[in-house]
Amino acid sequence: LAQQRLLIKGGKVVNDDLSVVADVYVEDGVVQQVGPNLNPEPPTGLVVLDATNKLVIPGGIDTHTHMQFPFMGSRSKDDFYTGSKAAIAGGTTMIIDFAIPQKGCSLIEAFDTWKSWADPKVCCDYALHVAVTWWSNKVKEEMKSLVQNKGVNSFKMFMAYKDLYMVNDEELYAAFSCCKELGAIAQVHAENGELIAQGAKKMLAMGITGPEGHELCRPEEVEAEATQRAITIANAVNCPLFVVHVMSKSAARVISNARREGKMVYGEPIAASLGTDGTNYWNKDWAHAAAYVMGPPLRPDPSTPGFLMNLLANDDLSVTGTDNCTFDICQKALGKDDFTKIPNGVNGVEDRMSVIWEKGVYSGKMDENRFVAVTSTNAAKIFNLYPKKGRIAVGSDADIVIWDPKATRTISAKTHHQANNFNIFEGMVCHGVPVATVSRGKVVYEGGAFNVTAGEGKYVSRPPFPPYVYKRVRQREQICQPVPVKRAPYTGMVAGASITPK
Repeated sequence: LAQQRLLIKGGKVVNDDLSVVADVYVEDGVVQQVGPNLNPEPPTGLVVLDATNKLVIPGGIDTHTHMQFPFMGSRSKDDFYTGSKAAIAGGTTMIIDFAIPQKGCSLIEAFDTWKSWADPKVCCDYALHVAVTWWSNKVKEEMKSLVQNKGVNSFKMFMAYKDLYMVNDEELYAAFSCCKELGAIAQVHAENGELIAQGAKKMLAMGITGPEGHELCRPEEVEAEATQRAITIANAVNCPLFVVHVMSKSAARVISNARREGKMVYGEPIAASLGTDGTNYWNKDWAHAAAYVMGPPLRPDPSTPGFLMNLLANDDLSVTGTDNCTFDICQKALGKDDFTKIPNGVNGVEDRMSVIWEKGVYSGKMDENRFVAVTSTNAAKIFNLYPKKGRIAVGSDADIVIWDPKATRTISAKTHHQANNFNIFEGMVCHGVPVATVSRGKVVYEGGAFNVTAGEGKYVSRPPFPPYVYKRVRQREQICQPVPVKRAPYTGMVAGASITPK
């Protein structure tokens, strides 16, 4: 692929720590210069993008997607082509998807399967988290091989989906211990799967079969309890923990409190939990209500999105993903008579950046620098992609978005690029629009038009032991180990051990 020489002129370059008016010169897919009034030679063959009165930001990193995911009797509509193309249109230049083996199956085979789906289709860079759905010595060996040979540095454990993906506390302890040894990030889907299973039976027995039953059988304390339990287990083995899709105020408070106690935990709210709420489950239109079904569910407390955004703005929560896992209404209708059969998942990969700008920056809760941190930089640091990703600086990958903070767009299924016939943010007016998206130095989206082909994105290996996370782990390992008390041996009498039978 012939690399473009690219000059982005006149914009304000926004990183997580600093904003400065500067030009950005790109060659061979890498940022070569950042500074005022750049005039790279020769001028022939140079593509120039005018960013006057606009922001020049690092491309978004979506930490949580499920493209073409076989799940709950169906497969998610967005494959790696439509999903990554939608990402680019929304200002995201990298996605991290999940390779998820069935219980008893090989983690390496799951990784290879997902990679074989992605490589010929993906339009932006991507990486893969791998799920641990069961435990054995084989799983431990495969985790080691994935870290050392396949560029994986994150593993996800499900505390929900009983009999499908769920692992118990003993397995969590073993998986967290292995993650720490390997220098990986442990991730959890934090919900109490046992309570959900019992709650679902109870709701169905009461004749509640519609989408509202989904939220009623997994209320937010079920999420908060599992979040607390995961943090406790991870802290016991000194393993950094990443809680995916934080959906409720109570789970967010658990994470916030743990961070203030010095525990190494990162919370990931998603576009859905920041941009809409669970009152939709009580909508009289079944299709509308079912469209919002995801696990954990959105919360019916309408103050939840604002609360989560406040915590995200102030570093109690750290990064944002989408859990983009789209099922159309026909697929959702698999559960028309039983909410437990509605495929779980919503859209968001195209909407995340605009929703967070609208609800975070435009609302005055966060500034442009924090926006860059929570949509890109923090993810790059946690998953050891920084500073190649998540920053605009000399030597960084040229994953760049020209962002117009004054422009608006109205989110709608009629105009989005996600492969779905509804959008959970339908009708939301967003200030803040990506005008152009640059991936590895190539302008792949500009003014509503794509210039990208399937397979142009690359798989990105992530080395273990990300310094942003593991510097603290290593130090604690050295100085926080318990030691025995030195004391003189006891030399007194010892009670007899024999017990006289009655």
